[in-house]
Amino acid sequence: MEFKLDRFVNTYLSDLKNAFSEIDLDMISSVIELVECVMDSGNTIHFIGNGGSAGTPSHSAGDWSKELGVATICHTDNASSLTAWANDTSYEEVFKNQLKVYLKPNDIVLAYSGSGNSENVILGVNYANKINCKTVCFTGDYMNGGGGKLAKIVNFPIVFRTKSMERIEDLQLIINHVIKESIKSKRNIKSSC
Repeated sequence: MEFKLDRFVNTYLSDLKNAFSEIDLDMISSVIELVECVMDSGNTIHFIGNGGSAGTPSHSAGDWSKELGVATICHTDNASSLTAWANDTSYEEVFKNQLKVYLKPNDIVLAYSGSGNSENVILGVNYANKINCKTVCFTGDYMNGGGGKLAKIVNFPIVFRTKSMERIEDLQLIINHVIKESIKSKRNIKSSC
């Protein structure tokens, strides 16, 4: 079959739109409230993610600290720390070990994994759950996995109903912007740019 860009783009956008329309808005509302609690308490939001799903945590940590005035740490951003933990322990434990240093009671952990099966993200979330911190994941239905192991262990699973890794990663950023912009609107926070 001959490649047609317009057909490809329409299929891509149709899948993205369908997955977006099936997002659980009650779950998004709960995450918004959770972030606002952290803002009001002076606690910290910790971002962890693997592969392509490591980019959105970095982007969002920057946006949220600047625009919401909330303390954020993206545990994918410090290459020296990340590679030292990977070298000295294992790659699977890079987030768990960083969280052991930085995570405090009443902080929250936002976890990103397209498949929901990234072992390093799962171990980080398991540690956060162990010390009674709230956990959120942003994942999808990659390879019919329904959000993988991650969706089963977090307090607030946000699972995008698409099997496409690309659309899952698109939606991770879109929903992070929706959460941030919703909070700015609710609290009448003006943009600084």
